[in-house]
Parts: sequence; C-alpha cells; structure tokens
Amino acid sequence: MKEAHASMPADVNPNAAMVNETRIRVRYAETDQMGVVYHANHFIWFEVGRVELLRQFGFSYREMERDDDCFIAVVDAQCRYKAPVHYDDEVIVRTWLKHVREKVIRFGYELRKAGTDELLAEGETTHIVANAQMKPRLLPEKYLKVFRAAVTA
Repeated sequence: MKEAHASMPADVNPNAAMVNETRIRVRYAETDQMGVVYHANHFIWFEVGRVELLRQFGFSYREMERDDDCFIAVVDAQCRYKAPVHYDDEVIVRTWLKHVREKVIRFGYELRKAGTDELLAEGETTHIVANAQMKPRLLPEKYLKVFRAAVTA
C-alpha cells in the first residue's frame, strides 16, 4: 500500500516512501496498573508493523532467514511517547523504511489512534544485517533492490 498522509513525519517524503498501515486493538493484558498500555508494548507493535511491511514487499522475515541466511538484528530502538493508549483503543501502526545501506537498515514508525488520527507515539529501529551466527554480512541484492526502491519510489 503506497500512502501519502498529511500528518506524515517530516523525514518521510509522502510521495516517495512506501508506508504500511496495520491496525491493532489494544488487549487488556497490554495495559499496566494505571490502565495505560505498558511502554514496552510499543516496540512489539513496531515489530508487527515491520513484519507486515516486509510482507507488503513480497517476502517475509522467515524467508530471509531460511532461504538466504539473512537476519536483521535490532541494534537501536527509540520511542517517543506522545499520548497514552488504553484498553480497547484501536491503534494504527504506520511503518516505513527511513534508510537502507548494505549492512544497516533503519525503519520509522508512527502509532496513531484510529478515528481521530491523534499521534500516540513515534519511533525508529536500526538493524544490522547478519547471518545465523550473528556475524555482519551484506544484505542480499534482491532485498537491497526492493528496500531502496521503497525508500525512493
């Protein structure tokens, strides 16, 4: 799904970047004693968005690992919390590629409240490309080509 959105972050060219949107309904178990989504769950939702973005590109993490001995390991993760998220809220996870090199990939994320488009959180993750032994390697050309096209399409 290629999507331009008025509230897209400044570092994303809405006419170029391929963006995936995934909807998540907050489960009771994801909230803390204060009735707010526990902060670490945002990173789980980022992962859900990443996996779906790869599916949108026509392949999966599983295929990358199994078929090409290619793992993308998180080396940095950031989240800026803008508003609380509560049980039964519907959250839209927006995911896109921010930067791609042969050995490093960076994804960007937004969490928005469905219906109001309120910004709930924004973040990014940086990944190194590695083999099954977690030794750095080059991203196979077939993925590099797709990733670069998604950033500049």
